[in-house]
Amino acid sequence: MKTRLPILVAFLFGLLGFDGKALPGQIPELLGPVTAQIVPPMSVPFGPGEHLIYKLKLGIFSVGEGHLEVIGLDSVRGELTYHTSLRIGGGVPGFRVRYDYHSWFSVQDLVSQRFIRDQREGGHKAYRHYEFFPKERRFERGDNDEGKDMPTDQPLDDLSFLYFVRSLPLEVGEEYSFDRYFKEGGNPVVIRVLRIETIDVPAGRFETIVVRPIIQTKGLFSQGGEAELYFTNDERRLLVSLKSKVPLVGSLTLHLKSITEGHPLRPPSKRP
Repeated sequence: MKTRLPILVAFLFGLLGFDGKALPGQIPELLGPVTAQIVPPMSVPFGPGEHLIYKLKLGIFSVGEGHLEVIGLDSVRGELTYHTSLRIGGGVPGFRVRYDYHSWFSVQDLVSQRFIRDQREGGHKAYRHYEFFPKERRFERGDNDEGKDMPTDQPLDDLSFLYFVRSLPLEVGEEYSFDRYFKEGGNPVVIRVLRIETIDVPAGRFETIVVRPIIQTKGLFSQGGEAELYFTNDERRLLVSLKSKVPLVGSLTLHLKSITEGHPLRPPSKRP
């Protein structure tokens, strides 16, 4: 007996907590052949439609723009996922950077299902396309047909890691450690909560929680990059600023310019 699509869509909207205003046309498109597993989403402070725009600085120069976005919902091998992106672009004479990251991770448990990284720093270029098979603890490379085992059945990639951090309590002085990076050499992923700091950015003044993430690999959050992330000290945990070291110019900094609020599928309760 087949379930009629309108009934299934109505059930899904109720289950995910939609109010009828959040992306009303997206779920029917996703269901298509109705293969995605319908499960309660994890309670997180972000959701489809969230779009943060940043002013980019390399060293002391304002040189471009950054975008951090929950593009929408998608289905990867039957798993309902968030499709997110981080796009950074700009440069100074003789040196330009471009980071174009896309991550698809499960709405149920934030486990990565797919990750694409297209990265350029000066003359260095790197493109990677990963397809994750968490239950089998392996990934396949879409750009060169290679496959490898993973150390975990709950993998995180460089971008899903950023959203995962937003789901944590982030108590000052605490250090969180996870063996969830999809490459063995990147573990443990360590998150140090450094301090509370009020900062001014183009979008306004924010009280923030400052976090230092460390992944034992190359990239924005590598140990050598000494990155710092500034999240709003409220239930939204919006990324207000990002600082990281890059070759030649010394530092890359993002400062929040504008906020488009998203529609969390299951918002967390307000923090004290």
